[in-house]
Amino acid sequence: MSNPKPFVLRWGIISTGRIAGDFVEDILLDPKTRDVVDVIHKVVAVGSRTAGKAQEFIDAKAGGDKNIKAYENYADVYADPDVDAVYIATPHTFHYEEALAAIEARKHVLIEKPSTATSAELRHLLQIAEQKKVFVMEAMWTRFLPLTQEVLKVIDEEDLGRPITLHADLSGDFHIDKLSLEHRILNPRLGGGALLDLGPYVMVWAIICIFEHSSNHNSRPTSISGLMLKSPLTGVDTNTSFTLNFPDAQAILTASINVNSISSFGCNVRYERGTVNISSPLYCPKEFTVKHHDKTGRTIRHVTRFGDYVGGGWHFQADEVARCIRDGKKESEIWSHQKMILVMEVFDEVRRQGGYVFPPGVEKVVSV
Repeated sequence: MSNPKPFVLRWGIISTGRIAGDFVEDILLDPKTRDVVDVIHKVVAVGSRTAGKAQEFIDAKAGGDKNIKAYENYADVYADPDVDAVYIATPHTFHYEEALAAIEARKHVLIEKPSTATSAELRHLLQIAEQKKVFVMEAMWTRFLPLTQEVLKVIDEEDLGRPITLHADLSGDFHIDKLSLEHRILNPRLGGGALLDLGPYVMVWAIICIFEHSSNHNSRPTSISGLMLKSPLTGVDTNTSFTLNFPDAQAILTASINVNSISSFGCNVRYERGTVNISSPLYCPKEFTVKHHDKTGRTIRHVTRFGDYVGGGWHFQADEVARCIRDGKKESEIWSHQKMILVMEVFDEVRRQGGYVFPPGVEKVVSV
């Protein structure tokens, strides 16, 4: 008996920056290189500020495929009947309005992280998506990496006990003293700073290792404490730390845009009977170490595991999107709307405590 034909998902690409290029290069790889046979991705349209920019992107990232349409705006991508889903890779504070336009056009949506600038914007998007009956997911690619699946397997199957404390850091030296004040990392109108740009990648590990753990019973943080050190240049956060208290565990998370991460440390999770240490960089770690401890805290077993695959890792989330759309789902069970909202609500509170207020007009929805 022959296998059924794979499901083909036709993508429209919104914005032509580096991340969009990485995403397109990955989804156009032969899916068999990652042992996937049930879904295939096809890019059918690219939108940019000019048709020329869109075509340059197609030539550079999609092999110059003449069948891909180059549009001089995003609206034409949303109106294209050949587009099933759109991938939105605009700056943070444009995610809401572009996703809303796509949803209104009844396109399925994958939005780069963070999904929106605020939780109110996200809640409104999800309300409209429910009305239009379309799929929406944040592009939290880290959650779908093979190494992440292996971490979850270890947590689930090995006798580590419940999580107690988690420390995670993602930092990068952006040389902000040399950047234009209009650069996305410094511009508050674009949601610049450490929290929205790097924060999702520390937050995701708190969700994976604590929120999703069976001992947590889907309990939200009982308290959130956030601190920000802000740049005198534009007022965005250069260094942010926030602590999440869950009923029986604590996550301490940090992100900086003016110093690099320590290469040997990404995320350390201490359990009742062991530790898991996930290597830096946290957005795409390539190894993790598991240590089992005896009652005195002595290491009795030490195993390092590695993750490798063809491509940059962006395609695994796209496979999830395709399968959900194929199966008629409106959200992913793996990176659900509940988790997306939790991230944004935490970020809202950390910004509030840190005194980071967006300039007037940035927040498109105040409350839902």
